[in-house]
Amino acid sequence: MGRIVKSGLIQCSLPVQEGEASPEEIKQQMFDKHIPFVEEAGKQGVQILCLQEIFNTPYFCPSQDAKWYKMAEKIPGGPTVETLKEYAKKYEMVIVIPIYEEAMPGVYYNTAAVVDADGQYLGKYRKVHIPHVAGFWEKFFFKPGNLGYPTFETRYGRIGVYICYDRHFPEGARLLGLNGAEIVYNPSATVTGISKHLWKLEQPAHAVANGYLMGCINRVGEEKPWNVGRFYGTSYFVNPRGQIVAEASEDKDELLVADLDLDLIREVRDAWQFYRDRRPETYKDMTLLLP
Repeated sequence: MGRIVKSGLIQCSLPVQEGEASPEEIKQQMFDKHIPFVEEAGKQGVQILCLQEIFNTPYFCPSQDAKWYKMAEKIPGGPTVETLKEYAKKYEMVIVIPIYEEAMPGVYYNTAAVVDADGQYLGKYRKVHIPHVAGFWEKFFFKPGNLGYPTFETRYGRIGVYICYDRHFPEGARLLGLNGAEIVYNPSATVTGISKHLWKLEQPAHAVANGYLMGCINRVGEEKPWNVGRFYGTSYFVNPRGQIVAEASEDKDELLVADLDLDLIREVRDAWQFYRDRRPETYKDMTLLLP
């Protein structure tokens, strides 16, 4: 019997739009909407579950409105992570929890906390690459991550996290592999347009180049009043051969579950010796050359 891990991804739309309720009410309703999916994941025997980018709020970055700063929480110790730790313990399920983090007053990060199957907090990843283009004014809300590319030894395997815009940068994806990741989760908030074409290219390429599995999550629906586009879902799992092994719909709130074969990592790496044949001594200019 191989090393099979049952993993789940939750993609979700907003239950109430900006202007229809306060930020605090929207946050609570979005959290509450996720809980039945978390419960369903536990009942299905999911061992590692990942939620979408800043899962319990809108993707508020088109607004440049400082009122959303108040939605940030401490990690660990904030109410969202502390509550989900109990669900992790209840179902013996690792949970990756992407939320808005307050490091200190005025310093905020786009972060994912990782909780083990016994409810213990393992650590966090802070999004490293922060976009600042029309409709995605993330530098207004997030400081670039400063924790590097950690991986987390969970009960079911070693995992890493890469968040949304990070996926456009192969360097961090490689470092996650070098740091031992067997599964990398990429919680995202991405809309129709050129990114939809890239959605099925970049992450399978990371999985192939680095010989690991990936779970790729995108929210669904439109979020008013910003209307930056439609979040097109299609969350998926991809294996080290670049094959998509399970995929969610484009427009439905959904829990996607798949059995992931971790033994395939060794099989693929033994066939494609990318780690053996790396030449890091020739790559020094990557960190020295400036545009």
